[in-house]
Amino acid sequence: MKKLSYVLAAFMPLALALPAMSESYKTTYPDTCDVMWGAVKDTLSHKDNYNVKNSDDAHMKADFQPKHEVHFDVSGVLLQRENHVRLVEKGPGCEMQVISNYSGWGHNDQSDFKKRVDAALKRLKGESASPPEVPVGAGTAGYVKARTE
Repeated sequence: MKKLSYVLAAFMPLALALPAMSESYKTTYPDTCDVMWGAVKDTLSHKDNYNVKNSDDAHMKADFQPKHEVHFDVSGVLLQRENHVRLVEKGPGCEMQVISNYSGWGHNDQSDFKKRVDAALKRLKGESASPPEVPVGAGTAGYVKARTE
């Protein structure tokens, strides 16, 4: 029993130090922060991937925890990872700042989040790039997409 307490005592400083080793990742996009915030919110809305702790639309920042089915190491089980995202205007574009305090053997929280935001941004741009629907002639109840040539 004494050996177990020595082992736990040896790992305690490590468990306390790991959250302090968080890293900040910055990516600049040509899109405005309003557009980027839509992609971030879309990404965080997937309950299978993220548990949102706090979201602030006015300041375009959020605190969240990634969800993983499997943890490959003890630190992944012991530490509840809370990541942070914040958008900052950079000229005509926007900088996404992600603070992630864990990337493990089986997953990379920051990279996974960025890939999902990029996919959401692409989806949102694809939706907004489609031509608007306009009514067909008088007396017709249907709508068709406007042609762009």
